[in-house]
Amino acid sequence: MHYAIIADIHANLAALVAVLVDIERQGDVEELWCLGDVVGYGPDPHECIALLSKTNHICVAGNHDLAAIGRLDLSEFNPDAALACRWTAKNLTAADKRYLQSLPRVIEKEDFTLVHGSPREPVWEYLLSVSSARENFGYFKSQFCLIGHSHVPLVFKQSKHGACSFSQFPPNTALELGKERLILNPGAVGQPRDNDPRASYAFYDSDTGLVKLHRVPYDINATQAKMVKSNLPMRLVARLSYGV
Repeated sequence: MHYAIIADIHANLAALVAVLVDIERQGDVEELWCLGDVVGYGPDPHECIALLSKTNHICVAGNHDLAAIGRLDLSEFNPDAALACRWTAKNLTAADKRYLQSLPRVIEKEDFTLVHGSPREPVWEYLLSVSSARENFGYFKSQFCLIGHSHVPLVFKQSKHGACSFSQFPPNTALELGKERLILNPGAVGQPRDNDPRASYAFYDSDTGLVKLHRVPYDINATQAKMVKSNLPMRLVARLSYGV
């Protein structure tokens, strides 16, 4: 079976549409796995929730999803993110809010654990170092864990002896899911931060045990124009051009 793994849409409709078109191009997809932060930063929170809801998907809650419905204190966000969160909250319908309220913080699916931040702290922790990843392997029971939040595609691997290693997750390279335990980040759909502005997602073939990262160009200018029209912070607008 085929699965698509996405994270950090961040209300970027143009990016989400481009990714869904590319996913359809890959072949029949049984289910879409979303790792949170459907909203936040971007100009189309309602439209992204509505489009995602039309797919056969599962989704965990991200910090921006929870902040948009008042479940996280905005004092923990930087000023630009907090402003975007307040704008997002004002532009959600009642149905949008119910959808975000329904999202669990952890999902266990077959051999995978799905979280937004980390298995140790599903909402807030950024997993970017080997030392943090080594500690987090003890916080999930499945063989594999899927994370988002950092907006950077990467892989942490734990050997059978407990040693932990890190590697980048480059596009168009097949990652074989073997006997070792993995923590995998598919990068961000709506706000990449690895110096590549293209949308990022992963495609998983359970029959072959292979996961492949895909990068998808989208109309960045269209998203930026909407953000400017909505008076969202210019720093958030500019960063989309550079993938930072």
